[in-house]
Amino acid sequence: MAQEYKALKEAFVSNLTGSSVWEVYEIGFVPPAAVLLWSVLQSRHAFFKPYTPSSYLVDFLLNCLAILFATTIYSSAPILLSALLVAPAITSYAIGPTQRQSPGGSRAVKPASEPSDLAKNDLRKDSLPIKPFVTSWRGAMIVVTCAAILAVDFRIFPRRFAKVENWGTSLMDMGVGSFVFTAGVVGARPILKQRISPKPQSIVSQFIASLRHALPLWVLGFVRLYSVKKVNYAEHVTEYGVHWNFFFTLALLPPFVALFQAIFSSEVSFTLISLLLATAYEIALDFTELKKYILTAPRVDLLSQNREGVFSFFGYLAIFLAGQATGICVLPRETSQPSGRSIFDRLRGSLILTKLVQRSAIWTLMFVLTTSYYAFSLDVSRRLVNLPYVLWVISFNTLQLTLFCAVEIALFPGVYKRGDQVSETRDCKEATSGVLQSFNRNGLALFLLANLLTGLVNLTIPTIHVPHGQAMGILVIYMAVLCAAALGLDHWNISLKL
Repeated sequence: MAQEYKALKEAFVSNLTGSSVWEVYEIGFVPPAAVLLWSVLQSRHAFFKPYTPSSYLVDFLLNCLAILFATTIYSSAPILLSALLVAPAITSYAIGPTQRQSPGGSRAVKPASEPSDLAKNDLRKDSLPIKPFVTSWRGAMIVVTCAAILAVDFRIFPRRFAKVENWGTSLMDMGVGSFVFTAGVVGARPILKQRISPKPQSIVSQFIASLRHALPLWVLGFVRLYSVKKVNYAEHVTEYGVHWNFFFTLALLPPFVALFQAIFSSEVSFTLISLLLATAYEIALDFTELKKYILTAPRVDLLSQNREGVFSFFGYLAIFLAGQATGICVLPRETSQPSGRSIFDRLRGSLILTKLVQRSAIWTLMFVLTTSYYAFSLDVSRRLVNLPYVLWVISFNTLQLTLFCAVEIALFPGVYKRGDQVSETRDCKEATSGVLQSFNRNGLALFLLANLLTGLVNLTIPTIHVPHGQAMGILVIYMAVLCAAALGLDHWNISLKL
């Protein structure tokens, strides 16, 4: 019976064809819409200042359950869910503020009386501030990922959202690439710190440090491999291979990235090397036997058994490097803060938002050209992590960052303008969802916990036979447990660096 059920589970996630690119974007609109409503409640009414049990509940509903609902009960109408979030945000904003000062809002900004005052304040501020919109974007991505890895095992999660077999696009295909892209954005911080305070470091020492950083990921990868084989857990072999898993892919990134960082350091250079790497890999796929080998070769040795994980790494490395280029663009402090009484003036005056719009447009154009029938007519493949997939992931995430950035500029225009670094840090925290901040802080640890909980649920419950109502109950409890763990770690000021 166990073997029969395992075969059913493997068939449940195999040979899927995905959904349209637009449907993935529709679901992608839900997290920014939820953050928009959260931001209006906070900036206009200080609803989450201070955080109370009811505030945490609303935060959980907006930034966890709304995302879960978008992939389950609202899966056929995610635009409607976004509208249900945006409509009260507009109404609440139109009502006007309920107090004189709002966290990070324009009313809270105390302009410097003299230019020298601003200059003195800037000297006391971090040149790489923790930006609320980056925290919210990364936190939301982790929430989506954690929600999907268990939801996919239930029938309430549409099969078109699960990972495709060979060619096509789906929500979970985007989730894998997005995880790597966000790691790249965060990985730009050490590069920027090195620019600010140069400390001589040889290539060898950087490479050794990267190996130490990757060691916990290798351990997690082997632990997952052992546990999956030990309990005879259902596997989708064509996802990464017989022995490979996502932790091995993440573990390979630091050493390779360390080598690139020793040579390149600018946004342009990382963008170019990302494009060159993805293009060279695509040429190898199209003009050699590599594509045929990955898709159809018999699994006779260690390499052929894990060919998907080994060769897709080149695509993931290109995504990571593009993420670093984006991080170099968005993480530094803007030299001139956007100003203006109207929201539109502030949006037009933001240099970072302008750069994000430009980057999003360029990456999207390249994705359209590679996949258009009238241009290169290539198909997206997450299994190969080919050029169209790489461009799609970068395009989607730069657009997401653009939306989150626009929300911050519109509703928290004074978040980088008040006082010294202590005041600014406080304002940034007040302009960030507590739930998303906690998921962002311990993202990889929570991803590991989500995998453990997913395994526990699947070993104790026949998920593919669970009715929709019970499935939603299990998923809500699962998200509540993850959220409680995230908030608990954040409350006790614990950061688990894996």
